[in-house]
Amino acid sequence: MSATVAECGQAPDGTAVMSIVLTNRHGMRATLLSWGALLQKLEVPDRTGRLGDVVLGFDTLAPYLVRHPNFGVTVGRVGNRIAHARFTLDGVEYRLAVNNGPNSLHGGNVGFSKRNWRWHVEGDCAVRFEYVSPDGEEGYPGTLRVAATYALDDNNALMLEWVATTDRATVVNLTNHSYFNLAGSGDVRDHLVTLHADAFLPVDAVSIPLGEVRAVQGTPMDLRAPVRVGDRLDAPDEQMRLVEDGFDHTFVLGAGTGLRHAAQVVDPASGRVMDVHATQPGVQFYTANKLDGSFIGKGGAAYGKHAALCLETQHFPDAPNQPAFPSIVLRPGEEYRHRAVYRFSTVASSRDDPPT
Repeated sequence: MSATVAECGQAPDGTAVMSIVLTNRHGMRATLLSWGALLQKLEVPDRTGRLGDVVLGFDTLAPYLVRHPNFGVTVGRVGNRIAHARFTLDGVEYRLAVNNGPNSLHGGNVGFSKRNWRWHVEGDCAVRFEYVSPDGEEGYPGTLRVAATYALDDNNALMLEWVATTDRATVVNLTNHSYFNLAGSGDVRDHLVTLHADAFLPVDAVSIPLGEVRAVQGTPMDLRAPVRVGDRLDAPDEQMRLVEDGFDHTFVLGAGTGLRHAAQVVDPASGRVMDVHATQPGVQFYTANKLDGSFIGKGGAAYGKHAALCLETQHFPDAPNQPAFPSIVLRPGEEYRHRAVYRFSTVASSRDDPPT
């Protein structure tokens, strides 16, 4: 197991952006950048042992420095949407950047994804990124100290952990925004997805939760058994039409504490299997409905609609404005802690059952 470090360019402020490559004993590799504490590459073996990169992104730093669909980044201070870009905490209203229709999305105009994080290698195969978000940044109260750690083990699992503390009451909802394609190219219509969720959060026309926790039973959102993604994308369902013909919804995980099995994705062609475990109450399942070929990624690939899927472990969207949702308020003396594990394996053929 190893971690190698190299400079890959400069941030807009002139500071060096570092690339850290984690490699386990099986040759699986994760390439991280200090810019946005992002996952640039994740090279995973297929059923023949051949490595393939299973996340969307860019070959060089430069495209990450300008507008892109949050490929692989660490999202914060609050991931997902906050309605009307405002919330009230302890009787004080806070106004945020409006950057997604009438709403605030993924921390605002800059957010954590457009910062050059401090970093240091931990042990043989892990890296810890750190960022201090000052009081008032993007409209949020309190100085927030954040650490995001990526670690690769010898069981082909990429483990993520976020820890945060504050000196003043604030709101926090951190996640990673990687776009996965286990085939390494093309689209994800043939991927088989399972989500261990009995309910989801229906949304309005601007993707804000209605406040209802709706059962998946009898709807296209029922993914409790493996479903071919393409078989659901064109379902005549109002919720799927609202998000441009696909999934972009938070699925509500069952009650429990600690790491829970949230999802499984299987690519029958390559044999790659990804199991997602998380400590958060929800997972945002997004099928890249807004990609339209305008972003040219690795190897010159034009990323089109449904070129990938996201499984973002997180709290519920718009939680500060929805009292019935689990709270994302963090106060002085408390610690925000969130863990997620993306474990990879293979299935021998499309006729075999994936591992459990």
